[in-house]
Amino acid sequence: MIKVNEYFDGAVKSLGYQTAAGRSSVGVINEGEYEFGTSEHEIMHIIEGELKALLPGEQEWQSFGPGQHFEVPANASFKVQAAAPTAYLCQYR
Repeated sequence: MIKVNEYFDGAVKSLGYQTAAGRSSVGVINEGEYEFGTSEHEIMHIIEGELKALLPGEQEWQSFGPGQHFEVPANASFKVQAAAPTAYLCQYR
């Protein structure tokens, strides 16, 4: 079953799905700054565009582009900034 997710008044949308490897979602983040909370360990893969992320415990924003990823532990919050629409794959592990 595919689940449709929408956050921040439609500025972030994704499709969630389950595979043998676990739960994942693929989506697009519109330009802007957003803060997310995690309930599970997340691995964010950037497919297209660029995200700047302020990860838990860090003071500096880091940039991630296509082919790169970052990880966020469970029960944490993190911020992202997008200057243009950015596509991602998020794996929940």
